[in-house]
Amino acid sequence: MPLIRHDLALSYLQVGLLAAVPLLLGSLLEMPFGVLGGTGRRRHRFILAGGLVFVAAVLATALAPSFAVLLAALVIFFPASGVFVSLTQSAALDARPDRRAQLMARWTLAGSAGDLAGPLLVVAVLAAGGTWRAAFVLVALTATGSWLAVAWSGPAIDAPVAADDTAVGEGNGTPSWPGLRAAMQIAAEAGALRWLTLLEVSDLLLDVLTAFLALYLVAVVHASPAVAALGVAVRLGAGLAGDALLVGVLERFEPISVLRASAWASGLLFPAFLLVPSLGAKLAVLAVVSVATAPWYPVLKAGLFASLHGRSGLAVSLGSAAGLVGGLGPLAVGALAQRFGLAAALASLCLVPPVILAVPAGNRFGAGTGRSTKIGKRDDLGS
Repeated sequence: MPLIRHDLALSYLQVGLLAAVPLLLGSLLEMPFGVLGGTGRRRHRFILAGGLVFVAAVLATALAPSFAVLLAALVIFFPASGVFVSLTQSAALDARPDRRAQLMARWTLAGSAGDLAGPLLVVAVLAAGGTWRAAFVLVALTATGSWLAVAWSGPAIDAPVAADDTAVGEGNGTPSWPGLRAAMQIAAEAGALRWLTLLEVSDLLLDVLTAFLALYLVAVVHASPAVAALGVAVRLGAGLAGDALLVGVLERFEPISVLRASAWASGLLFPAFLLVPSLGAKLAVLAVVSVATAPWYPVLKAGLFASLHGRSGLAVSLGSAAGLVGGLGPLAVGALAQRFGLAAALASLCLVPPVILAVPAGNRFGAGTGRSTKIGKRDDLGS
């Protein structure tokens, strides 16, 4: 962003608009596509179309000559990403409903690897004498490779859907958006609202904590900016390690048991991170916290898909809608920090692990641990 701001002579207000407008407007545009995409071949065509727009949006970002073009490219990128990535995810989960949590663990591991690869790509491009524009071109080329892989794989085999799926426009060949009120009623009856709520609450101790981490280390712990950057690297690296570890753990233990154990561990570790005075010890505890929270997103997301019994398109659309509400999380933490200080604001996140424990211990949404079943080529799409 500093490079983009300098190149296009952006004001801080324009930088703020680049962060906020694509998230809000793009998420609104994305919401209907989960259901409109339907299943089977229709969904596959939507994925391929979304992938083409995805690549075009990244290229438009790389070539943007002005703020207006850059903003438009980023707004288009959000729904294109939802269609290309989220519908691919739903297809992978539908193909193996008995292994949703295991596939989501692999999917999340790939995302964590991308989180680390992105900054490394920028460093490599700049070291080679390139610019931020060249980095985006390379991302577009990578996305093109992903699009070709999805095109070659063909449409995923659909899982059995609920008997009343025609009410939400899936399974009858003519998908239609049911309307927000009808969708929320379906979600409430299926118990999906609880999973959506837990997903957004869990994000407070995932992405929101990461967003405030460097500021916390500098403003509260009085570390240098370099040490704060190291703290973020520790956070991302430990998160990647936790995601990799989770892939094996979910082959041996029930996802809900793993989720609840991680919530108990996080409930003890996160307060320790805030209270331990030594910077080295604080970073060490931060690493363990990052590993402990690794099951949250993949297990909760798998629970959301399972609760809707095959209505994966509706799960994607509802996730987009919930993301708009979840966007208030950073704002809430910022408001608390403004009123009571950043230390107190992050201390309020100690309430997150007890909320995660609201998932009943006996809740099952898979078919055992999956140790007797290997993942086939089509399921590898989730990784």
